[in-house]
Amino acid sequence: MKLAIFGASGATGRLLVQRALAAGHDVTVLLRTADSLSLDSVRLQRIVGQLDQPDAVAAVVQGADAVISVLGVRKGGSPTVCTDGIRSILQAMQHSGAQRLIALSAYGASETQDHSWFIRLVRKIIREKMRDKDGMENLVRASTTDWTLVRPPALTNGAATGAYRASTSLKPGITGRLSRADLAGFMLSVAERGDYLHQAPVVSI
Repeated sequence: MKLAIFGASGATGRLLVQRALAAGHDVTVLLRTADSLSLDSVRLQRIVGQLDQPDAVAAVVQGADAVISVLGVRKGGSPTVCTDGIRSILQAMQHSGAQRLIALSAYGASETQDHSWFIRLVRKIIREKMRDKDGMENLVRASTTDWTLVRPPALTNGAATGAYRASTSLKPGITGRLSRADLAGFMLSVAERGDYLHQAPVVSI
């Protein structure tokens, strides 16, 4: 497959690119600087630019079999990076004709915000981040793409185990967690299999 990945230089993004390349896929990524992703492969194409530069985003999306967004708020970064970023990505997909979109959201976004007292507390603590995920989800759902929204609970830096559950009705609870390595593996598998169309699976161990 030819994959377009946004957020590739982040903790989850790096793992996702690694797994995609190891699986034999061609990967195009958007980077602020060419050296911000320390991976080397003939199947990896770097586009230097930013999400508010339509030509750069279009170059990443062009010809992609699937577009994967693992955008997230970084320290000192924009609190609306997911919403603003997905808006740019969707516009590029519309112009290029790319249809498949897998976007990283979070457990507790949109209708899952009332699943427990713990989630309601989390939303108060990281209010801006969760509102950003809500806004992103609204744009994705309103689009004409073949979308999937992936909702993990708390993320860890543990190893990939493959021992996780995924379901649109899953409620992880206060102990819910998922390694970034398993998250990357799940998102890649969704792109490869083409499942969870127009659904928002929750993924947790």
